[in-house]
Amino acid sequence: MAWRDVIEARAVRAVESPLESARFGCSVERLTVSAGSGAPFSAVREALLGSVADVVVLRYPAEHVGWFAKLTALGRTAVFADSLVYWRLRAGQGRGSAPSSDLRTSEPVGPAAVEALVSDIFGAYGNHYLANPLFDAAKALAGYREWALRSSAEGECLALEERGAGAEGPRLLGLATLEEDGPRTEILLAGVTPGSQGRGLYAHLLRAVEDRALARGAAEVVISTQGHNTRVQRAWARYGFEPVQTFLTVHLVRSRLLRVREHQGRRAAGEDRR
Repeated sequence: MAWRDVIEARAVRAVESPLESARFGCSVERLTVSAGSGAPFSAVREALLGSVADVVVLRYPAEHVGWFAKLTALGRTAVFADSLVYWRLRAGQGRGSAPSSDLRTSEPVGPAAVEALVSDIFGAYGNHYLANPLFDAAKALAGYREWALRSSAEGECLALEERGAGAEGPRLLGLATLEEDGPRTEILLAGVTPGSQGRGLYAHLLRAVEDRALARGAAEVVISTQGHNTRVQRAWARYGFEPVQTFLTVHLVRSRLLRVREHQGRRAAGEDRR
């Protein structure tokens, strides 16, 4: 979710999600309660009762600890889907790694390279979709690839390259996709390939993003991840990012669909035993 939607928006926002609906084969709606809205639970309740979507992906500030119990009484199955933690860096205050002659950042070489990097970096990422039995993990990863391709097509994507030895060409080791919105650069996806971790390369990628933000006059860089992803949050803290806000994610699912899926699973398991 974009920073402006979860931090700055002044109203509860309910929007259809046609891309997710098409991807997962059921109607999906996003309902967001921003940190700045001050919205009461009654507004969330009204939006949920008025929704005709199969799945409503709700995000709300984590300090509303009593809301989840209330969500379970609204006629849908409430599926807890982790939290989303937002961090912020004042541009120019990052503690980046020293430049290396063997590393450089550039626009990815093409769509195939972007898709390969996303698959490698985020193939095992525990995103919120995995909490929902209606959502297939492979389709969720395909959504990440599509997301990265859109950023790349808009010129808001950086790849981290390492110069190869001898005649070997440069190797792509990392990727960052961005949304460059006025005084703010938001990192949408960022990571290095599993085989390249532990070498301090992620800090080089963050520095490239920060340098790009400074070059266009942006005042801050923001980023978010699932709450369980403490490893990357430690890297952000070392670099100079500071935590800002945590949001809880809950999928409100029509219970009938979960019963159908459970029945299909039992049937498939029975056929496998034959």
